[in-house]
Amino acid sequence: MKITLSAIKADIGAVGGHTKPSMEVLNAVKKVVAEKKEILIDSYIGYTGDDIHILMSHVRGPNNPDVHKLAFDAFMEGTAVAKDQGLYGAGQDLLKTAFSGNVRGLGPGSAELEFEERPNEAVLLIPADKTEPGAFNLPLYYAFVEVSRSPGLILSDDMRKGAVFTIMDVSHTEADKVIELKTPEEYIEIASLLFNPHRYVIEKIRSRSNGQDIAAVSTSRLHNISGKYSGKDDPIALVRVQRPFLATEEVGAMFRYAHYVAGDTRGSHNLALMPVPLNTPSSVYYCNPIVSGMYFSMHNGKFTATGDAFADPVFDEVRRLAVTKSFMMRDNGFVMPSMLPMEEIEYTILAEKLKELDRRFTTR
Repeated sequence: MKITLSAIKADIGAVGGHTKPSMEVLNAVKKVVAEKKEILIDSYIGYTGDDIHILMSHVRGPNNPDVHKLAFDAFMEGTAVAKDQGLYGAGQDLLKTAFSGNVRGLGPGSAELEFEERPNEAVLLIPADKTEPGAFNLPLYYAFVEVSRSPGLILSDDMRKGAVFTIMDVSHTEADKVIELKTPEEYIEIASLLFNPHRYVIEKIRSRSNGQDIAAVSTSRLHNISGKYSGKDDPIALVRVQRPFLATEEVGAMFRYAHYVAGDTRGSHNLALMPVPLNTPSSVYYCNPIVSGMYFSMHNGKFTATGDAFADPVFDEVRRLAVTKSFMMRDNGFVMPSMLPMEEIEYTILAEKLKELDRRFTTR
């Protein structure tokens, strides 16, 4: 059975700042989705930090207008409630309010996979908050390229055949600018792009063994749409796991490094990415970037059982590591690399002030 998974997320308002959506906003989103259940096979709604994510299974294919409008309408209804409650950033990610066929270019992020469902289909949903789409570059590179960290690449006949990475240049705003690179032979070329997560972002990973998509990542950059700083992009990813792909734990383990990512308060810092349980509010420590994970089984498009990936006690140690690394980075004050490079703060007031100062320089 050919199934499409659509994961669509947005920040539409949060309590007391960029923390978490209110229960009333969540319930408004859930109500809209429940009323349109004929469009979907199944759905799940949760949040990571201040971002609400809607996971939907259906048979309508990627970028389906009905599915995307359902999510968009749900976010619009939730925004109305957020405004009534005076929540901070109500409707923040809805940069355009006229629906135009799908949510791409409107503000919400989306990751979609279409595949023939396996008899025991297993998938990871991985939403992040207070960071950019490139935050997934390193974990996915480790999982699908780096054998020393991901031995499943040599233990599985299918994974030994490699994968095809679709990488997007998200700085190109006129159209989607993408490249396909293959492992294992082009792993150096892949690394040569992914070293810059602000510009080059993994969009899809496809198996070379069977031609099926394994992973998808949302690639929306809000400042590309609005032309100004509009909050961080808060990506979401879907990864199919277990035979013939990597095991659930082989993908989950790639988030144990608490690697530094861009984002945080005002979207202008680097801090360590912290794995947290599902439905965790954002940290009030500089909006430390967080990532959550849900593993689930499917049958005929139904989400038959779910689990919380990073509630595992092992990740208590990772959280401590993330805190230590974040403290160390913030001890560097306002100086890079604690702050992001110029091209990433181009849309903030600091960029304007630097232009003013530049006019006051003299040449001697």
